[in-house]
Order: sequence, then structure tokens, then C-alpha cells
Amino acid sequence: MEMKGGIIKGEHFTAAHAGPWEGMMDYVFSPLPQFTFPGKLFLNEAMGLNGMEVSLGVLKPGSGTPYTHAHGENEELYLFVKGTGQFYVDGQVIDVSEGSSVRVAPQGERAWRNNSTEDLYYIVVQAKAGSLEKKTSEDGKIVTPHFQWPE
Repeated sequence: MEMKGGIIKGEHFTAAHAGPWEGMMDYVFSPLPQFTFPGKLFLNEAMGLNGMEVSLGVLKPGSGTPYTHAHGENEELYLFVKGTGQFYVDGQVIDVSEGSSVRVAPQGERAWRNNSTEDLYYIVVQAKAGSLEKKTSEDGKIVTPHFQWPE
């Protein structure tokens, strides 16, 4: 699905605007014909991502993921940005809310739901487990001259 706010591309970047969180239900992910997942937007194609997968999502009150799943190679990091709900992983149920994060290894069996009366907003980052060779402090480098913000 096309991003609502458009895409800006440069030699070393892509910027996109999906629109406000409240409009996220306009996006629908359907991995198989029998599964429809409204409120889920994958950023990979629009952003040109090739080392990670990122999605934005919202679950309406009383709804949840339409299936439990695991991965073959990719770990996932779930970042909950607003609302409350529950996250299921490997037989354990964890309460989540704004500021919660859950990392799941590829083999972890996972699902999540919104058991509250308000929308649950989240971001999922997915990457191949064990592929991070350098952390920010090792891989990042300061460039000069330093950029100066216009006044």
C-alpha cells in the first residue's frame, strides 16, 4: 500500500510519512488470503530497507493478532508506544503498555492483543539474529564539519 504522506529519497536516505497513528487502520497486511491484519504497515519496500524489517501497527480494543507465529532466522523487537495490552511468548503472558519493549528470538512463539478500551500502538523491528557485528559506539563515526542548524 502507498504511504499517505509521500516519500523523499536522497543518495543516502529515504524519508517517508505514513500519516498520524490514528489513521493507521487504513493500512492492511494480509500475509495469506485467510489472514487480514488491519492497522499494520511494513516500511521495507517504501523505505528501501535491506538489513532490517520495520512495521508500524495499531490494534483496536478487543482485537489481537490473527495468528501465533515464530521465525526461522529473524529476531523481533516490539516497542509499545501508546495504550495497553498483552504479549504472549512461549506460554507466558506479559502485560505491555507505553514504554514497554519485548525482544523475541526467532523460535519464540508470539502473539499480542489489546485487552483495553483504547487503541494499542506499536513498532516492530526485525533483523537476522546474530547479524549485528558492531554496535553504535563501534560502527558510528563523527563527521566534520559538524552540521549547523539554520536560525
